[in-house]
Amino acid sequence: MSSSQRLTVLCLSSIEKGHEFIQECARQGCRVLLLTNVKHRDKPWPRESIDEMFLVPTFDDLQGLINSVSFLARTHRIDRIVPMDDYDVDRAAALREHLRCPGMGETTVRYFRDKLAMRVQARNEGLLVPDFVHVLNHDEIREFMERVPPPWMLKPRMEAAALGIKKIHGSSDLWPVLETLGDRQSYFLLEEYIPGAVYHVDAITFNRQVLFAETHRYTAPPFDVVQGGGQFSSRTLRRGSDESRELVELNQGVIRALHFVHGVTHAEFIRSDSNGRFYFLETAARVAGAFLPKLVEAATGVNLWREWAKVEIAGALPGPTGVARHQLVRRSRDHLPDTDEEPRRARRVGERTRAHR
Repeated sequence: MSSSQRLTVLCLSSIEKGHEFIQECARQGCRVLLLTNVKHRDKPWPRESIDEMFLVPTFDDLQGLINSVSFLARTHRIDRIVPMDDYDVDRAAALREHLRCPGMGETTVRYFRDKLAMRVQARNEGLLVPDFVHVLNHDEIREFMERVPPPWMLKPRMEAAALGIKKIHGSSDLWPVLETLGDRQSYFLLEEYIPGAVYHVDAITFNRQVLFAETHRYTAPPFDVVQGGGQFSSRTLRRGSDESRELVELNQGVIRALHFVHGVTHAEFIRSDSNGRFYFLETAARVAGAFLPKLVEAATGVNLWREWAKVEIAGALPGPTGVARHQLVRRSRDHLPDTDEEPRRARRVGERTRAHR
């Protein structure tokens, strides 16, 4: 990459995360800036891949974050702003909007952070979702409870994974909980409880085309593990199975419905024990948490963090005739093999994942 094409990527990381993304950006010739919380200053970041590190006291003060990055932009051209964690996704969107930097803006990001927004959009686009109601109008909540038998799931709109979710067993249980929430009620939704197995699809998308998708099933639903304890684990589905093909198609529908352009996603679906149908639960525009990226890499040879970096870089390079852009997109169309891997392994990865296209 020539000096005139050298991209500057600002990585937002409110926690220590995203080492492989940062390393791949540097490997591809980008200038990497890291903005993190001051309390993470001494964590073992891949400093050899970071050109400059900047510290803020908190990510919770959005206006302070905007002011800090705007001041930084006086002396640093910023081509891409990329969040490393789910809680950084909406901060990155607000910064992109303010700096007019390419990437998802605040409206689209709501589909990947706000459990209510993603459900409304998915339902409007014809996707099957559990029945739900916004915790807002009490008459509508009563109508929902009369129509949908308990138990129900009370979910915070902006939390990640299963955090903050409560199972509600009847109307007499709900109203005291809502009373304790006070003005925070509108930041929740009430959802139909569907017993069943929970699945996840981890995918890479470029220019709205899903280039890679790997399907998995949790051994136990994440909510059950978070609330009741036990082992959090997942297993890869057999490629080419009816179950896997259906999930890949459903995930493509989610990508289209939520207007996702490029990057990585982690989507979850539940298969109802009563009717065998898949329901869309939620999705996130980032690499999955816990050990799941390692699971994907062990099953396919594809490192989601590194491939995400390549997709971000490819999306930022100018013009369809640019040689560097063409090379990156070509790798993406071959399921983004890492050129540092031996060619034989890259071919095996492509062969194993081609069925998902």
